Amino acid sequence: MNKIIEDAKNILKIEADAVRKLIDRVDESFVQAVHVMYECRGKVVVTGMGKSGIIGKKIAATLASTGTPALFLNPAEGSHGDIGMVSKDDVILAISNSGETEEVVRILPTLKRLDMKIIAMTGNFQSVLSKRSDVSLDISVAEEACPMGLAPTASTTAALAMGDALAISLLSKKGFTEEDFAFFHPGGSLGRKLLLTVEDLMHSGDVVPSVDSDTLVKDAIIEISSKRLGLTTVLDTDNKLLGVITDGDLRRGLEKWGEDFFSLRAGEVMTHRPKTIRKNMLAAKAVALMEKYTITVLVVAEEDHTVDGVIHLHDLLKAGIV
Repeated sequence: MNKIIEDAKNILKIEADAVRKLIDRVDESFVQAVHVMYECRGKVVVTGMGKSGIIGKKIAATLASTGTPALFLNPAEGSHGDIGMVSKDDVILAISNSGETEEVVRILPTLKRLDMKIIAMTGNFQSVLSKRSDVSLDISVAEEACPMGLAPTASTTAALAMGDALAISLLSKKGFTEEDFAFFHPGGSLGRKLLLTVEDLMHSGDVVPSVDSDTLVKDAIIEISSKRLGLTTVLDTDNKLLGVITDGDLRRGLEKWGEDFFSLRAGEVMTHRPKTIRKNMLAAKAVALMEKYTITVLVVAEEDHTVDGVIHLHDLLKAGIV
C-alpha cells in the first residue's frame, strides 16, 4: 500500500512539474497564437492523433463553449476526405509531442495550399510540424509519468493545460461574459440562471387566481384552493392589482375574526402593495426576492399594475434555478 501511495504522489509531481514549466514558456509566440485565433474569420480546427487527438477534442470543446467556433479533425480521416470540412478562413491547431506524427504531417501540405494559419503545439521545435507552422508552442516535458516512458501522460497533461491557457486567454481577449457562457450552456445550471426569465416559468391566463374586492372571503378561499398557487390576486374593475390574499392571510384572519371572517370581503382582508416582479426579469431575481422577504410566491405585474401571471417557488425549484 505504501508503494502505491508513493508511486501516485510521484506521478502527480511529474505531471505538476510538466505544467509548472509551461509558465516560463508563455511568451510572444503564445501572444501571437492567441492573436491568430482571435483574428480567425472561420473556425479553429484542432487536430492530433491518438492521445493527442483525445486532448485535441477536449480543447476544441472548450474553445466552442467559450465563444470560439471550433471542431476536431481526425488527421487520419482528414487525408481520406474529411479535410473537406476545413476552409481557407480557418486556423489549424495541431498537437503532436514528437512533431513527426505521420497522419498529422501528411495533411500539412494540403492545409498550406489553402493558405491557412497553422499553430503547432509540440515538444520538438526541430520537427516537421514545427517548421511548417506559423506559430509553435513548446509543450515538451522532461519525462513521462509512465515508468517506462512510453504511455503519454505528462506530455498530454501539458498539452491540455496549454490548450486551456489558449482558450481562456482568448475568452478574456474577446470580452466573453457569464451571459455569453450561459448562451452556449443552456442546459447547465448557470445557463438556466442567466437565461430563464420569469415569463418562461410563470403561470398565466386562466390559471392565475383572481377575485375582485367585493368577493366574499369564503369564495376567495375556493379560488385559492382550486388554482393551487397559495394565493389569489385581488383586482379592480380594470383588472389592475389591488392586493393579494395568501394562505397566511387566511390563517391570520381566522384567528382575528373567527367565524365572522368568512363573511368579510376580499378588499377588507387582502395584503395591500404585495411584492411583485416584472415578467422580463431573470428567474434568479425572483428567487432572490422570495428569499429576501421569506415568501414562496410572487405576482408578475407591469408598472401600471396589470397582472401578467404568478410565479411560485416550486416552479423555480423544478427549473433548477434554486
